[in-house]
Amino acid sequence: ILVADGMGGQSAGEKASEMAIDLISERLEQWVDFQKSDAKTTVSAIERAVTHANSEIMALGGLDARYHNMGTTVTFIVNVGGQFYVGGVGDSRTYRLREGKLEQLTKDHSLTQALVDAGTISAQDALTHRYKNVLYKYLGTKEGSGGSDPKPVNPQSGDRYMLCSDGVTDGASNAVIRDLLASTNDPQSAAQKIVEAAQQGGSRDNITCVVVHVL
Repeated sequence: ILVADGMGGQSAGEKASEMAIDLISERLEQWVDFQKSDAKTTVSAIERAVTHANSEIMALGGLDARYHNMGTTVTFIVNVGGQFYVGGVGDSRTYRLREGKLEQLTKDHSLTQALVDAGTISAQDALTHRYKNVLYKYLGTKEGSGGSDPKPVNPQSGDRYMLCSDGVTDGASNAVIRDLLASTNDPQSAAQKIVEAAQQGGSRDNITCVVVHVL
């Protein structure tokens, strides 16, 4: 499962996000046995797939003026033999709701997150910081190769996962997301309600949301 959020103008952003989804999926189909690949093979394949997509996005951006500054974020869950691998590049995120607790499983590659990590600002400050949408790593830049940091996650029955673009978290708080994930038993309905909550919360960015339930 992949979610990508393009940037660089509407058509360029759409092209970049489309390329990321297609190229990463294509390479994973070639390089991963989804029934039995081991962790080392899977993590390596994911990083190579992300690097390949990044190279192709950069190459097209260099060749075609329409796509000159295009880029995209990406976040993913790759399911191999019942083991999840979760990661991403940029500020699209994957969350898990388990036993009432909502946890962000990915880390933003944003200037504000770097400032939080350095202890310069608090997590609360980061929510309204003027650089909160400035990324230092995304697909379409040299820094975008590798670094998607796929981590193995053991899914449990009852888990609910959400993959989203930053448009969701710009308009919906963690508490709202947690409550909607917890209270809605149909993943599609939960995703729609979260998108609506983000819109009502004033988000002006692209809003993409995918919800997955583990039975």
